[in-house]
Amino acid sequence: MKELLYLEVPTPEIGQVRSWLQTQFSPTRGEIHPTPDGFRLHFGAKGTTASPLPACLSVVTWSLQRTTYLKVFRWAESALPQEAQLLQQLEQAIRTAFPPQYPQLPPFDPSQESIFEALKPAFPKTVTYFQRMPNGQADLERVYWWEKRWCDHVRHPQTPKQIIFQMGEATPPKPEPLPPVTDGFDLIYIGGALGVIHAAVMAQLGYKVLLIERLPFGRMNREWNISRAEFQGLIDLGLLSEAEFESLIAREYEDGFNKFFDANNPAIAKAPVLHTPTVLNIAMDSEALLKCCGQKLRKAGGTIWDETEFDWAEVSETGVTVYGQRRYTQEAVIAQGRLLVDAMGTASPIAWQLNGGRAFDSVCPTVGACISGGFEPAVWDATYGDVLFSHGDISRGRQLIWELFPGKDDELTVYLFHYHQVNDQNPGSLLTMYEDFFHILPEYRRCNLNQLTWRKPTFGYIPGHFSVSRDDRQVAVDRLVAIGDAASLQSPLVFTGFGSLIRNLPRLTELLHVALTHDLLKARHLNQVRAFQSNVAVTWLFSKGMMVPTGAAIAPARINSMLNTFFGILASESPAVAERFIKDQATWAEFNRMALTAATRNPAMLIWIFELAGFQDLCRWGLTYLNYTLQTFLSWFLSWLTTWLPRNRSWLEPLSPSLFLQLLALNYHFTYGMGQPPAASPVQIQTLDTLASTPPPVPDRPNAGKPKSAKVPTA
Repeated sequence: MKELLYLEVPTPEIGQVRSWLQTQFSPTRGEIHPTPDGFRLHFGAKGTTASPLPACLSVVTWSLQRTTYLKVFRWAESALPQEAQLLQQLEQAIRTAFPPQYPQLPPFDPSQESIFEALKPAFPKTVTYFQRMPNGQADLERVYWWEKRWCDHVRHPQTPKQIIFQMGEATPPKPEPLPPVTDGFDLIYIGGALGVIHAAVMAQLGYKVLLIERLPFGRMNREWNISRAEFQGLIDLGLLSEAEFESLIAREYEDGFNKFFDANNPAIAKAPVLHTPTVLNIAMDSEALLKCCGQKLRKAGGTIWDETEFDWAEVSETGVTVYGQRRYTQEAVIAQGRLLVDAMGTASPIAWQLNGGRAFDSVCPTVGACISGGFEPAVWDATYGDVLFSHGDISRGRQLIWELFPGKDDELTVYLFHYHQVNDQNPGSLLTMYEDFFHILPEYRRCNLNQLTWRKPTFGYIPGHFSVSRDDRQVAVDRLVAIGDAASLQSPLVFTGFGSLIRNLPRLTELLHVALTHDLLKARHLNQVRAFQSNVAVTWLFSKGMMVPTGAAIAPARINSMLNTFFGILASESPAVAERFIKDQATWAEFNRMALTAATRNPAMLIWIFELAGFQDLCRWGLTYLNYTLQTFLSWFLSWLTTWLPRNRSWLEPLSPSLFLQLLALNYHFTYGMGQPPAASPVQIQTLDTLASTPPPVPDRPNAGKPKSAKVPTA
């Protein structure tokens, strides 16, 4: 037999597909004979001695990942009459009969019904297993409102609601009566996940910090994984001790696997397992990490307002005033500070306002759960994790990818996600992903869902921005700067805002420290405080190559074939090179060598990428690559800056603070920004014991924020 056609039919209703094939499809020639899995199309001719196979086509269907797949085989040894036309007719008829269906959110009125009642008709398994989680009702409501807010933003990309106002602009009504203003802060952070890590560092440097968080502080809807080498940055910085770090480790696994489904790939696009034993192999107790940072923040004089909603802020020449309210009492609160830091993540309304309603170019809708118990020993070994894994081809316009990370004792965290092109017809649905998650988890890891202990859900939208250069995205305005996912800084493979923040924390800390010290808080200064990496920006084409354009029908195995081609090359490299690439530390030479190897080994990849990315984005990526090449040569040419700047800091910084900040940002761009940070942390902070005996100073305005406790020995 010879395979002639392989299609994905974007529906989980395989029975409807088979019924349609057997009763409604009318081929231009041949006679349909139904089979349990599809039909055979006979042409009347029988096999001969020379060619014993009958003259017929066999159409077979099967179901996986809640979608339907179809293949057509020819039994005869040579092409049958009008074979190509028949295949084209079948494909066109199936596309017409089973078009893509993009999910819509059911209405939900919490005053009339529970979230379980509202969602059960459309998402029965999701409701069933959220009901088994300790805070399932509240968590499912969070999933619903997060998706609704996301979809509203994507489908109605009109000018976003203004929440940052300049002095003199018409503002929303101020609360009556006006509550007391809490002032004197150097930094006000909005968002308590990534925000508290950065806030704790700045508080220990001596700044007066306020953190505003809309949820009870310490709650997380994601778990965090990292490697020892990367987390060492927080230890070198002085935020955590070695002992504290060890106490926050939930699990350290022995090896991580990267493997993509290749049963339907051509031979050139099959690959062995890529082993990455020191990539994301540390599972952090994320809530314990947040609480630890919160304790350090408070001990250093910081303040946390949790369960407090941020409403809007007004920026003046001398500071920023933040208006909010307590979530459960509706009590109005007002705070004043020198600088506002947006750490609200993907759904940040500030990021939407700063970037005209489109804060990013792509997104990874991600769902999952923390689970304990219920797996058979042969199904899951707690000493191993899956960094990136797929168990099937494209499913309803998405290449689904799994991650599995062992946790404490018998706990593990499982994620399911896909790379998604932002589209107003198809924004990307968390609830649909959750329904798929609960249906297909037993396909991925043999288990009985009813025997698992469901601890909590993990979900979110992880953003991506297709940067050409470091200045093509606005992350700041006067007295406001964004960090983490709010700045849409992520790698196309494994790292999100957490990984970017930890890798770049020393860089962000010193740049912000210099800006605050000299009151360089205009947009042109604060836009220098960013975690952009040229070597990460050039890889956005990988993200694009993992997205199925909305409405497009591509070969089901296409994305797996591309991933296996590239990961097969990584598997043939030394472990150090593979690790550097996945950890966003690959050099320009390594990137070029692997890209050329991929194009040489599998030339079809060039056509595949063009099919997925399109001409416009390929041209845009070409500019990104040219910029990366230019930055690489500039980093070689200006390598002297790394040693010259620290030696001349004592006279240059007081003489021209603005020029020094610009040179410092440039120096970081040529080290951290190229994925090659220096071995030693450029910033160090005092221990909490020292800070406890020496209260942080409260500097005079406007040049506030030069804590005597800060040590910044190098640039």
